[in-house]
Amino acid sequence: MGDCRPLGFLIGLPFAIVALALSLVGAVVWLIGSILSCICPCLICCAGIANLAVDLIKLPIKVMNWFTEQIPC
Repeated sequence: MGDCRPLGFLIGLPFAIVALALSLVGAVVWLIGSILSCICPCLICCAGIANLAVDLIKLPIKVMNWFTEQIPC
């Protein structure tokens, strides 16, 4: 991770902004899914949706890492 790849960062920035919006949606879905699974444990599908939402929250970091790894030094 010591490499400086500003071109990959700049190319990936618009995609990371879109991913950030998706992560905000994921945070809301995670919150609702967590509340529903705590209220009624029989709603096991809400736990799966909450886990999917956690992946959406991590999406901007994954997008930026992928773009910066695609640009050679």
